[in-house]
Amino acid sequence: MRWRERVPPEAGAIVADATVCSVGDVEPGTARRVDVDGRRLCVVRLGGDWYCIGDECSHADYSLSEGEVWEDEREIECPQHGSTFSLTTGDPQTLPATTPVPVYAVRIDGDDVVVTLP
Repeated sequence: MRWRERVPPEAGAIVADATVCSVGDVEPGTARRVDVDGRRLCVVRLGGDWYCIGDECSHADYSLSEGEVWEDEREIECPQHGSTFSLTTGDPQTLPATTPVPVYAVRIDGDDVVVTLP
């Protein structure tokens, strides 16, 4: 995993770009768990669009990357209790979860999937 720290001029805070996997590691319409610096992340590929959210369901400690990806809705379902989370906002869309999960900026750099972490 490669890291690059930078200071965004608008925020004045240090963030880190982490290369978390290769484009070929995530098939379209699927999710993959990656662990970065103590964070569990869920990287999702929907066609040419990429998303990254926290991998831990906010209702219970289950891996969201093991759940079903809902492409049309841009959501992922927790495999344990069925809560769905928006891939764009992290907000829960169904109960029993009521707390959002973190959302991270993700971009493609050549063949690398790069996530920006605070």
